[in-house]
Amino acid sequence: MDQSSIKHILKFIAVTQIALSLFFLLPIFVGFIYEEDIYAFMVFDLSCLLISLGTLFILRNHKVDLNIKEGVLAVNLVWILLGFMGAYPFVLYTDVSVSSALFESISGFTTTGATVYTDIESLPKMILMLRSLTHWLGGMGIIVLGVGLFSIINPSGSVTLFKAESTGITAEKITPRIKDTALRLWEVYALLTLIDMLFLYAEGMNFFDALNHAFSTISTGGFSTKNDSLAFYAQNSMIMWTTTFFMLLSGVNFIAHLKLFKRDLNGYNTETFFWYIRIFVVLSFFLSFTHYFNSADSLSVSLTQGFFTIASILTTTGFVTLDYESWGHFSVALVFIAMLIGGNTSSTSGGVKVIRYIVIFKILKAEIKKILHPNAMFNVFINGNKMKKDVIYSTVGFFMLFALSNLFLTLYLFSRGFDAMTAVSTSLACIGNIGPGFEAVGPLYNYSFFSDIDKLILAIFMIIGRLEFYTVVLLFTKRFWKKF
Repeated sequence: MDQSSIKHILKFIAVTQIALSLFFLLPIFVGFIYEEDIYAFMVFDLSCLLISLGTLFILRNHKVDLNIKEGVLAVNLVWILLGFMGAYPFVLYTDVSVSSALFESISGFTTTGATVYTDIESLPKMILMLRSLTHWLGGMGIIVLGVGLFSIINPSGSVTLFKAESTGITAEKITPRIKDTALRLWEVYALLTLIDMLFLYAEGMNFFDALNHAFSTISTGGFSTKNDSLAFYAQNSMIMWTTTFFMLLSGVNFIAHLKLFKRDLNGYNTETFFWYIRIFVVLSFFLSFTHYFNSADSLSVSLTQGFFTIASILTTTGFVTLDYESWGHFSVALVFIAMLIGGNTSSTSGGVKVIRYIVIFKILKAEIKKILHPNAMFNVFINGNKMKKDVIYSTVGFFMLFALSNLFLTLYLFSRGFDAMTAVSTSLACIGNIGPGFEAVGPLYNYSFFSDIDKLILAIFMIIGRLEFYTVVLLFTKRFWKKF
């Protein structure tokens, strides 16, 4: 790697770290309001800010022009640094190991929502805010934010970075410059968060809880300020339905929301959105009636719980209210299906994503037709547009990497002595950035029982799942490093 490449990467990292340090002022301010000891946090954050500003000053005359290799490496390095920056305050203010702190931090930034804390309500308010903030920053993507801020030092922006982190088959631009698209997406993201917070506050949450849960909901993260998660508010049907709606909304492609502000509804007129809503409604009704026939709850409560649970799992948010495992095997199967699907591309949701299933099923349909009609040509169309071969190959490759990653992690956990359901669901929950699973990691439990080594491995797979495999896998190929 030559000096120019190092400078490219360092300058971008400096910009993103400056942004992160400024955002960390929010939990520090919360700690100040609640009269908590913020000194150590302030010193840490100020040190990070000064180091990043110093780096940016030293490289102020260096023009950044990242190629694909530099972009991939920069994204991976930023995500590793995010984990360490977020972990340090946990080590300072809570009684956890470094591995547990890293797990919590990466779980936050990747919007997985798995936690190692058993008594969340005893944590300092600034730490609760920090947990929720990591969700909110990671939900839209810290790299997407960095690309938008990159205009400060690089007016052309960097589509390489945008593509490296943003989820989905394509990174669609709706403005001439990618940096403008990135900033517009963050504006919509912030607006939805504000609206959700105001609704939750009006419906009975205090301001602190409303802000934290809005951060977690719009980012589809799942961290809560309560030990019982949203079950604490389960008796308030308005809060439940509001959260269900905003979780579902956050699982939609944010490009569609951005187009809506321009009075363009075409973003919702897609096969992906159609199937996303259909899957949500069907699974929700089935789970609601399963709950109704397996509990003493009324039909209205069952519908509230069923729709909330499917919205939470399908969008990979991970909020919980009741133990869905107690509703019978059929309910477990329904939740398992939701875990496997995920939300839409370019949303804050994790998982496989609906569009990839559509592409795979259309590929299978085309192959079956080809067997019946060997001389005919069959193409795959999405929303009336012919899919390019490289996109099809990428989709198939994603499924292979998803399956192999889950197989590897499942076998590792199984070899560690965990039962099959715990191993499988933990793997899906971490790689899919979902949070809760089944058995030992079910809705009533957390991840504190894993060893330090287990937590580090799970955290690595959270990042792999968040970056959708390719960005991380590239680092382990000879060709990537050959001409660096």
